[in-house]
Amino acid sequence: MKILPYKITKPENEALVYQEDSESFFYNKLHQHEEIQISFILKGEGTLVIGDAITDFKSNDIIVVGSNLPHVFNSDISSGDSSFMMSLFFSYTSFGKDFFNLNEFKKLQSFFKSSKYGFKLTSNKLIVKNLFLQLKKASSLQRFILFFEIIQLINKSELIQLSSFIYEKAINDNEGKRMRAVFEYTINNFDQPITLEQIASIATMTTNAFCKYFKQRTNKTYFQLLNEIRIENACKLLSKEPDMPISEIALLSGFQNISNFNRKFKLVKKMTPRSFKKITL
Repeated sequence: MKILPYKITKPENEALVYQEDSESFFYNKLHQHEEIQISFILKGEGTLVIGDAITDFKSNDIIVVGSNLPHVFNSDISSGDSSFMMSLFFSYTSFGKDFFNLNEFKKLQSFFKSSKYGFKLTSNKLIVKNLFLQLKKASSLQRFILFFEIIQLINKSELIQLSSFIYEKAINDNEGKRMRAVFEYTINNFDQPITLEQIASIATMTTNAFCKYFKQRTNKTYFQLLNEIRIENACKLLSKEPDMPISEIALLSGFQNISNFNRKFKLVKKMTPRSFKKITL
């Protein structure tokens, strides 16, 4: 089996990269790249892991991923829908080392500051969507113009910050592959009991070394991550399966008893599962 790199590189001779991902599911390996990524989800839904955050993504979302911010769009293939994402990739120095330092771009500095943590747009989404839809048939010059319209509009829009923590040291490829293995195993097995010994062995580390390693790079314990992934799955079921008993949703999400599920759910979402169900129906 081919070992895929953790740090994904983009074409060297293109300052602005436009990319379409149209598959059954998006690239489902934890990875990072130097370029800032602005993505419009035309179709698809699933779980987004970005930095230290676990959230959902769905059709019509506009999401910005910062430079070298670890992330994975884990598509929900059980929905039966195909996935289609349109993205722009660029770095702070793509157009020249001092390009974005020019006086004309001073107002864009808040965009770059926010991008470090990743964010979702909560206003002006329809306008940004229409600009993205124009990218498909646009020439290189037209895409360049549309790009500046997009980031200028995003810079004026309301947003939700996603990650709350940035690991300051660069993550090399070998270390990234270790983290990827941990996240991939967790995402694929969250509905089953997972012990510290099991996940430490996936990382090929002792339990003590793994706990320290994981906390330093994510600012949370492994079991905090595991519970957040489980809660995110429970939220999907609470929204999509209104007739399913909450006790069954808890079990399908990896919780062995309802009281522990209720406690962890309230800790993460600041409300009970029943309250969440009511506001999403």
